[in-house]
Amino acid sequence: MNDTDDNMRDDIRGRVDALVALGRPAEARATARGALDADGPDAGLLLALAHAHMAEDDDDHDDAAEQVFREGLDAFPDDIGLLAGYAELCARTDALDRPGRHARGPVLLARLRELAPDSPELRRSETAGSSVPTNAKDSVSARRTQSFDAARSFAEAPTPRAAAVQAAQWAAAAPRVLRLAVLAETTDALAAPGRTWSRVLLRRGLEYRFAVGVVTAVLIVLRLTVLPTVPYGVATGVGLLLGLPFLGLRKQLRAARQRAAERMAAAVTEAVPGDEAGAGGAEVGPPELPPVPRVAPREYAFAGAGLALLLTVGVTAYVSSLAYPRYDIVAHDTFRGLKGFDLREEFDPFGAVPDSELEESAARVYVAEDAAADDAAEYLVAVTTGDFHEMRESYVYDGGAVPVETEGIGIVHDTWGAGAGPYGGWMRCLRYTEVTTGTLRAMCVWADKGSMGMVLFTAADKNHDAVEETARSVGADFLRPARD
Repeated sequence: MNDTDDNMRDDIRGRVDALVALGRPAEARATARGALDADGPDAGLLLALAHAHMAEDDDDHDDAAEQVFREGLDAFPDDIGLLAGYAELCARTDALDRPGRHARGPVLLARLRELAPDSPELRRSETAGSSVPTNAKDSVSARRTQSFDAARSFAEAPTPRAAAVQAAQWAAAAPRVLRLAVLAETTDALAAPGRTWSRVLLRRGLEYRFAVGVVTAVLIVLRLTVLPTVPYGVATGVGLLLGLPFLGLRKQLRAARQRAAERMAAAVTEAVPGDEAGAGGAEVGPPELPPVPRVAPREYAFAGAGLALLLTVGVTAYVSSLAYPRYDIVAHDTFRGLKGFDLREEFDPFGAVPDSELEESAARVYVAEDAAADDAAEYLVAVTTGDFHEMRESYVYDGGAVPVETEGIGIVHDTWGAGAGPYGGWMRCLRYTEVTTGTLRAMCVWADKGSMGMVLFTAADKNHDAVEETARSVGADFLRPARD
């Protein structure tokens, strides 16, 4: 008769634990409390009831769980399960929020060390403050527990299929333990043919993520230093592409958890034979799975390496943002057979640029030696150098750096954004007919982080490509990279 009662109680405890694992703690509490009211106090049922309160992750329910633990320890003062559960609750309690409860943890651990010095309950309680709770409701903790158990199982088994078979045997021996059901479904899915890469990502996900981060960081650094014309989207795209395998792994893990939940839901409504419920059967039950650390030592190492990587990229980006190319201005007295005249006093297109950013400037107009006073100039060139490290593409195309002044000088025919010159940067060009002379002319302005410039020239019969090429050649003649 006693064996039958014990089997029934074990069955109820298993059902309560399964309901908690399925995210139905209220139903679990009702089941446990009903059994306790009907049959009297039982250490295992009181522990299950306390776990059902703790699963809510709520201060009021934590208080109720503590009351259940005290009630249980009053009736069963040396019960290892109740002592371990209470110690775990105390370890997970915020010392500032509930200092009294938090302080009771070491006392309970000391008592556990006396009664069961080498027990899995003691090991679980000692690591409670730094481990993931097995009854956590959030998906992050569930994924971490799942990944930790599966990676450990694959690492210890001789083959992936052997790991799956062993996990299936454990789950069959304890059909109401969600953690074992998840492990069985996960190892079975990942041991299938063609899932080698998924197993590698499961076991070496940190290394792979770090490698992806290194590749992305290298691409960003190259973009900032030696490949300024490469879009940042290339680095982003490579990072996303290399991260795609994790999406497949997460989908497989999520499907395994769903299958395990369905298995558990069926187990809740089925009676479990006494030996499988842990009531003294001949077979050895599944092992106690180790606590899942919140953060493993190797994760700290990779986190430190990741921070160093981010710092490297950040410093590179900052230095690159402050750096700017240096140029020397070559102000030609004669240019392409034309005579030059200085215009800095009469014409200053860079007047809006702060003096603190300017280093050197020149503005000249070039006409033929025998040109009449009212003849149109062949070239007007204005350039300046300085620290323009905040220069952006929009400053040129929106007229913010060197405004394209056309009002009153001519009729504009077309305007377009031109390609970068030999030194990079941005350029904008337009073609217009000069009002006073009727001459078809072109104007181009350009800028980079170390220079700005403007050139006007006669552009009869010149298409866009010819206008851009003329402007670039003039710019290259007046600006030369500085020699350090």
